[in-house]
Amino acid sequence: MADYHDDLRLAHVLADAADAATMDRFQALDLKVETKPDMTPVSEADKAAEELIRGQLQRARPRDAILGEEYGVEGSGPRRWVIDPIDGTKNYVRGVPVWATLIALMEAGETGFQPVVGVVSAPALGRRWWAAKGLGAYTGRSLASASRIGVSKVGRLEDASFAYSSLTGWEERGRLDGFLDLTRAVWRTRAYGDFWPYMMVAEGSVDLCAEPELSLWDMAATAIVVQEAGGTFTGLDGRHGPHSGNAAASNGLLHGELLSYLNTEPPQQD
Repeated sequence: MADYHDDLRLAHVLADAADAATMDRFQALDLKVETKPDMTPVSEADKAAEELIRGQLQRARPRDAILGEEYGVEGSGPRRWVIDPIDGTKNYVRGVPVWATLIALMEAGETGFQPVVGVVSAPALGRRWWAAKGLGAYTGRSLASASRIGVSKVGRLEDASFAYSSLTGWEERGRLDGFLDLTRAVWRTRAYGDFWPYMMVAEGSVDLCAEPELSLWDMAATAIVVQEAGGTFTGLDGRHGPHSGNAAASNGLLHGELLSYLNTEPPQQD
């Protein structure tokens, strides 16, 4: 098995630099925010953090490719770093502390590119999570100060806690009926959104979460953390990993039921 310790250490160094840059502009009264062509916001802090990470990667891993939300793909080869400089930009620009920098390393394999290292750093919450293939998943302040995490053992849907982002995406994709049925079947629902519910699945405080539309940079880091914590991360189509354009994560015990509800087609109108 490949040794990813050096890559994981580098990912923490990158996250430290990004944390300093993003916290420096968080809640700044003169923060500049633009609207991208897809009508989502991007701040000067998003761009600065990605530029910072790219610069450090180009020096430390010049042979690796880089894919980032703000500046696209650069380079090619069997190793690719995937960066979301601020996951939760809408929270960031409104002063809500639930946002994070997502850093993942993906490697080419028999099933295409799959994440092998992931760091999720949420400095405004004072939290960080990380994982590497075969090494487990952890949370803590640093590599030297960490606790191993694992998913819950909840095995009945009626005892499960389900997290989601919003209702509109499910409605737009014709999946609202199944989504609402799932919310009625579980014990508890909360709309945490963005990276956070996946981390809560990984540490066992939430049992299920799903989102109907995501990009690779939203999922690469969270996927490896959930998987190394003992959970399951797929698309709504059941495909393993972060490649389906949407996501379903669970403790594994409830994954089949989760997908069954969310793939329910609405009844046909006569």
